[in-house]
Amino acid sequence: MKKNFVNGLAIGVNNIGDPFILKDVGTDGQTIYYLYATSFIKGFKVWSSKNLTDWKEEGICYDGSKSKWAKDSFWAPECTKYKGNYYLFFSANWNYNPENDDETFRIGLAMSDSPLGPFQDVSDHPIFDPAYPIIDANVFIDEDGRKYLTYSRCCYKHKVGPYEESHIYGVELSEDLTSTVGQPVKLLWPQQEWENQSLHTGRRWNEGSFMFKRNGTYYMTFSANHFMDKEYAIGYARADHPLGPYIKSEDNPLLAHDYPRMSGPGHNSLTFDQDGDEMLIVYHCHSDPVKGGSDRQVVIQSLIFDQEGNMEVL
Repeated sequence: MKKNFVNGLAIGVNNIGDPFILKDVGTDGQTIYYLYATSFIKGFKVWSSKNLTDWKEEGICYDGSKSKWAKDSFWAPECTKYKGNYYLFFSANWNYNPENDDETFRIGLAMSDSPLGPFQDVSDHPIFDPAYPIIDANVFIDEDGRKYLTYSRCCYKHKVGPYEESHIYGVELSEDLTSTVGQPVKLLWPQQEWENQSLHTGRRWNEGSFMFKRNGTYYMTFSANHFMDKEYAIGYARADHPLGPYIKSEDNPLLAHDYPRMSGPGHNSLTFDQDGDEMLIVYHCHSDPVKGGSDRQVVIQSLIFDQEGNMEVL
């Protein structure tokens, strides 16, 4: 086990959220990483690195002011390389709002021939409309070539008992990634005690999903609680099919606050080191572990599995 990321390494990218790292190969044949994140602008920035520790800000890769459908709140970008092109999935408020709702979040798709952009919308509308606000897109392409999108239904106007709740859904994607196939399936929702730490907000969350496959099993990491609270944390679940049913680990949370050293770890993605033999979890935590809030930084940490396939963050 390499020591670089044991106990976590903050990589110096601050005032962001929802980090996603794409591992790619540069024109020189060397590994290069691209970091995308919520960065509180009208659109998205991208950073690059060859070693996962030294990062260069490359500028704006998607200009939201030129969006054909989205008006504001550009969140949670993820970039998928497919058939030589790069596909940027993201959340934003839809400018179509006949009911005058406070939230109209949908998931959009933009494409480029470079991971640095510029990314251009593939259409003048979101990739689908489930008739409720959604955020946090994650794309998984299986070994058989089938493609899946998971996302979070927002808490807004989604009352379950005494609380508004955010649930994670999955749906199959079309061959060209630009639309959905069939009906969404509910995959995860708040069930475990550790997910009840932000009830003061009147809400409960499961959000920020990330799917991957290992030894024939489908894993899904996710976040729970309010992102501005120190109790924001990461859990995981397992299934035999991309669309579930998923069973949450009894050892959850996988990663939780270690206060005051670290506060509010959440909304993760996963990547591999340069050799491809070490899995790494990429997440955000509060830049100030005492104040918490929306100012967050990127942390990369080592991730391992035991013989039974249980996950552990080192």
